[in-house]
Amino acid sequence: QVQLVESGGDLVQPGGSLTLSCAASGSIFSIAAMGWYHQAPGNQRELVATIRSGGSTKYADSVKGRFTISRDYAKNTVYLQMNNLKPEDTAVYSCYANLRTGPTLGFRNYWGQGTQVTVSS
Repeated sequence: QVQLVESGGDLVQPGGSLTLSCAASGSIFSIAAMGWYHQAPGNQRELVATIRSGGSTKYADSVKGRFTISRDYAKNTVYLQMNNLKPEDTAVYSCYANLRTGPTLGFRNYWGQGTQVTVSS
């Protein structure tokens, strides 16, 4: 069984910063990628940022230059440093891990429960 536990969501003023973290635990054999999606009310879930096992990263255009994704490989934890936050960043942020639980098993996505980020004055 695999669990992803997120933390760090909060209410912050425009221009402020937050750091989200997500720790994966359980029967993990290897992780190919970890990352973050967000979903605002009435909108579809969108990819925010992802980091692959080799360290390559990908960001949504809307967050480039403001958000930074990083990973602690030893702790199976992914972080999202969010700077210069804007009201349009308000959403539920969910982390995912693309991993496999055994050497002969395929990779699949596991999800956290989500954490609320609200940017408002």
